Amino acid sequence: MGVSFIQTHLVESTHINNYFWNSCRKSVATFFSQVMAAIGGNTAGPGDAVVNVYINHEKKFAFVEMRSVEEASNAMALDGIIFEGAPVKVRRPSDYNPSLAAALGPSQPNPNLNLAAVGLTPGSAGGLEGPDRIFVGGLPYYFTEAQIRELLESFGPLRGFDLVKDRETGNSKGYAFCVYQDLNVTDIACAALNGIKMGDKTLTVRRANQGTTQPRPEQESVLLQAQQQVALQRLVFQGGALPTKVICLTQVLTVDELKDDEEYEDILEDMRGEGGKYGNLVNVVIPRPGPGGEQGPGVGKVFLEYADTDAASRARASLNGRKFGGNVVVAVFYPENKFSIGEYDG
Repeated sequence: MGVSFIQTHLVESTHINNYFWNSCRKSVATFFSQVMAAIGGNTAGPGDAVVNVYINHEKKFAFVEMRSVEEASNAMALDGIIFEGAPVKVRRPSDYNPSLAAALGPSQPNPNLNLAAVGLTPGSAGGLEGPDRIFVGGLPYYFTEAQIRELLESFGPLRGFDLVKDRETGNSKGYAFCVYQDLNVTDIACAALNGIKMGDKTLTVRRANQGTTQPRPEQESVLLQAQQQVALQRLVFQGGALPTKVICLTQVLTVDELKDDEEYEDILEDMRGEGGKYGNLVNVVIPRPGPGGEQGPGVGKVFLEYADTDAASRARASLNGRKFGGNVVVAVFYPENKFSIGEYDG
């Protein structure tokens, strides 16, 4: 395996809790070897992934040792699997060392594992454990799960997400937890989101098991991009987070393209044609620089006004995330009252 016993204990072991205390070592080893093979989690070659099992019958847990760091990380995706009629909690050992693990191999499960083969789905509860779990508090109660996920995924795909709800009413309690697939963005997301205003609330975003952390110096450029992205995403949540008839597009064009009259008319025509694909397009507004090149509110943005919110919603869903001139377009709903009076600085 290429590691010492202590490193194996820290890195290549998976902590299994909450299963029947009388399960024997052989049945545990056989079960997890078979499951690992079924999901495509074996990366060290043919044979069983499990090389050793230690069971503590008194405390009802086991340590399952895999052949490699990568296979142990893949086993983390098995949280919640049913073993002998009971769900199994799969965790790292309490003395797991993330820094050491990162140096020896991947610390997260392969995202392409076939979890459906054993009745599991990605992003289950297991994705919400560990030192990189993020607490997101101060969420307005009317935010939907989809809207919160969209904001969080400005920094990358999530491995786990849980919006905490009242058991009786099913309504949001105003806070959530998440874990990113790429753990390197954890501190970046916390720094960018913490303290921003959402409606009448202020977000509190930090690692769930510690106080506020700051990104490392080498992450600063990524943080800046993330903060810019969040600023754009926040437009989605204005006015109660409800769809409007107006869509604002950013990162579609450059200021230089707006200076030439002929090119400007071509852009307007193109936007009318593209925007008209999704419904009754009422108006297209593309603010231009002033005669001296000065940039007023909204320069560089495109505003599409539709006759109804259904058409606007279709346009936003289709245009958001599309590439245009090498840039990824951001499409958000824009407040109708601001648009109607010519305020384009939101």
